Amino acid sequence: MNRNGRKEEETLIEMSETGDDDISVLTDIKTPDSPGEDLNGPLYEINSNAGSEIPSHSEIDKQPQSKDSVFFRDGVRRIDFVLSYVDDPNKEVDRKKSERRREFEMNLQKSGLELEVEDKKDSESGKIYFVKIHATWEVLSTYAEVLNIKMPIKENDLDQNKENPLNWFLRIFKLPYEVMNPEADYFTAPFSKQRQELFIIKDQNKFFSPAIRNRIVYYILSRCPYGIGEEKRKFGIKRLISNGTYTSAFPLHDCQYWKKSQDEKCDNERYTLYKQWAKFGKFYKEQPLDLIRKYYGEKIGIYFAWLGFYTEMLFYAAVVGFFCFLYGWITMDENISSKEICDKDIGGQIIMCPLCDQRCEFWRLNITCQPSQYSHLFDNVATLFFAIFMGIWVTLFLEFWKRRQARLEYEWDLVDFEEEQQQLQLRPEYEAKCTHKKKNPVTQEIEMILKRSPANILGKLFLCWMSIVFWIFLIIASMIAIIVYRLAVYASFASVMENNHTLEPISGLLTPQLATSVTASCLNFIMIMILNLLYERVAIWITDMEVPRTHLEYENRLTMKMFLFQFVNYYSSCFYVAFFKGKFAGFPADYTYMFGRWRNEECDPAGCLIELTTQLTIVMAGKQIWGNIQEALVPYVKNWWRSRRARNSPESLYSRWEQDYDLQVFGQLGLFYEYLEMVVQFGFITLFVASFPLAPLLALLNNILEIRVDSWKLTTQFRRAFAAKAHSIGVWQEILNGMAVLSVVTNAFIVAFTSDMIPRLVYYYAYSNNEASPMSGYINSSLSVFAVSDFKSISMPLENEMNVTLCRYRDYRYPPDHEKNYLHTMQFWHILAAKMAFIIIMEHVVFVVKFFVAWLIPDIPSDVKARIKREKYLTQKILHEYELCRLREKLSEKGHCSEVAKQVQATEGKVQLSCLM
Repeated sequence: MNRNGRKEEETLIEMSETGDDDISVLTDIKTPDSPGEDLNGPLYEINSNAGSEIPSHSEIDKQPQSKDSVFFRDGVRRIDFVLSYVDDPNKEVDRKKSERRREFEMNLQKSGLELEVEDKKDSESGKIYFVKIHATWEVLSTYAEVLNIKMPIKENDLDQNKENPLNWFLRIFKLPYEVMNPEADYFTAPFSKQRQELFIIKDQNKFFSPAIRNRIVYYILSRCPYGIGEEKRKFGIKRLISNGTYTSAFPLHDCQYWKKSQDEKCDNERYTLYKQWAKFGKFYKEQPLDLIRKYYGEKIGIYFAWLGFYTEMLFYAAVVGFFCFLYGWITMDENISSKEICDKDIGGQIIMCPLCDQRCEFWRLNITCQPSQYSHLFDNVATLFFAIFMGIWVTLFLEFWKRRQARLEYEWDLVDFEEEQQQLQLRPEYEAKCTHKKKNPVTQEIEMILKRSPANILGKLFLCWMSIVFWIFLIIASMIAIIVYRLAVYASFASVMENNHTLEPISGLLTPQLATSVTASCLNFIMIMILNLLYERVAIWITDMEVPRTHLEYENRLTMKMFLFQFVNYYSSCFYVAFFKGKFAGFPADYTYMFGRWRNEECDPAGCLIELTTQLTIVMAGKQIWGNIQEALVPYVKNWWRSRRARNSPESLYSRWEQDYDLQVFGQLGLFYEYLEMVVQFGFITLFVASFPLAPLLALLNNILEIRVDSWKLTTQFRRAFAAKAHSIGVWQEILNGMAVLSVVTNAFIVAFTSDMIPRLVYYYAYSNNEASPMSGYINSSLSVFAVSDFKSISMPLENEMNVTLCRYRDYRYPPDHEKNYLHTMQFWHILAAKMAFIIIMEHVVFVVKFFVAWLIPDIPSDVKARIKREKYLTQKILHEYELCRLREKLSEKGHCSEVAKQVQATEGKVQLSCLM
């Protein structure tokens, strides 16, 4: 439908070369010859001095206009995309780039886009050319049909309002209605140029939202050819940016974020997002998801919906975890084990064996009084309850998210959006390397494919996976280096702290074990950050080398590589402390040594759980603090540095496109890193939560800040992101499901082998002789006796000032005077059997509950199912009735009565069938 009666002329449809690398630009496009095009259209001339194309300003009518405008100089045509470039001092290189730009922009015009160029003299720096791009109605309507974009056909007549008895309380968390619902609710259908009358088109200029417009333009830019001479088969804006022909390509923000635009035609959605969403003072408010989706597209909208829902669910886990911690705090003084350790007549009389060879001395058990008390904060009965609770919580989180996601799919017109549609949108990098033709068995059409020989495939697979294995081994090597550090410096800490009287005031809290654990955790965190920076580039290089076919395949492959690396990188140290430290230390007569030199670490008599808590806290908190610094401070400093000159420029010299040019780039992998950060955090609060009930609370506080930091940087520090569709969080859903299953196993093992709960329960029910105080004597029962004379020369302490003949160590072995001296006692085997039984029972109980809950909760809410069916029914009815009316008109106009009558009858049958369905 052409409202202005503009003259139409055919333009280039299939920009392809007669060779192996065909690039089809979809279908015929009719380009309107808009009024004033001769005045404002992009006319080019070659600048012999600079070697670059510039607009002929004598031909352009420069109308008075605010530089903050998002329209062409005529004030009518919206700027949908901006390209920028600078002169190259190398004349030969600049000439080649100039020819590429000329060819590329000519092909853009042939595809129906309109261009307008800003000379570098008008830029604030005086060096940058800006090419503004406008998509005409014909371009938008054509590509909207091809990309299957749904548009409104009828107002939604379903009741959307649900009375909530808590509305009076929830009102403080609500945003204004016009912010939460920026658009009226409509029934939608895939757009069709032939059926334009069906759609509610009040204004062609506003029918397609800016997000849809920039998505369509970017699709064209990604596939438009630019080759000259030997480069005839090259295409795509990404290549032109990588080879320096253009410096950037980006859609414009609609206004400045701190004030509204003076242009009445501007929507000022960025300003609204900044005021209502990006300010930290709004941290307790709901997110305007519909406005986010409208401004940035569905892919970014889904991310913030997931992050918000994850944060809401963390609230419940944080509350339960806090009460479990509170229980440990309240019962800390009632813990018999720590009381015995702190008692001078019990713990003070127990002489422990040295914790390192030669340099360490014998020590009294009561010096670990305070660490044993703090260990009770996390190692108590509530730990078991919280581990089971989190196994169920993670299932509830994933199942309720599926329901929330299904509701968003309906509300955002993504119900019929399938990943297969993305398969049609090949990556330009893949298309550029396609050299062979093949008939598609489904469509029976000839299409370009990338032919790979078996040797080439095997070679690349070998190289890719060998690189991944190499980097994983590098992480393991760094982990071993940290373990060696722990073993090597423990003796130094022990000798310094035991003989240093200035440390006596804090000696009860800062033990050699804790000092070693804290410094090793900090060093490990630094290693993690360094390896992250290195592997990120390697993973992208490997994925690029694989040449995935679509963007979806590219992201999925990169996601799996990065997550595998991050999993090993972040969690290896926690797995070591939880499942290996102290488990293979041996005993005084036969210690185990790493590389035959460093004696393996032992756990504190109070257990290794407090060390796991320390490790988890430092790595998790450190990552979150570092992540927020990277996300907020770094972009702010970079933007400040880039725009420091322009800050003093008047608005008339600092245009909308220059303001956005000075911002940071939110690339196609921008969301990938956001998801990765949150999924790594999810691992911390699920895999090891039994050791640290406060982990969900830390994650909750971080995520409240994360939502506002992410929204602030997107709104103020980054260029407007390319709009993209997504109906789910993609492969991350499968990763979360896998981690949910693994978390049940890891927490069961933590409670069984890292916590002291099972040994205490076995003692309570099987070995206690004191009915009044069943746990009395547990410490003495958990420590074995060793004769100092049985030490090997390498382990014998150099000094024995206390003249110790017998010392104690943490294990269940017979004493030296027993006929089975130093062999494991029956209590050891009873405890081991209890641990294995506990793991089996806990896993089965939690898994049964998980699967029952997953079966009980449907993935799609019943009301959403009903609404989907209702909308499909109505849209089919409208489309069928429309076709019926057209056939009847055709019947009345022409004389082919019998033929048209049959078509009318068939169409009426479709309508009746639709009603029955």
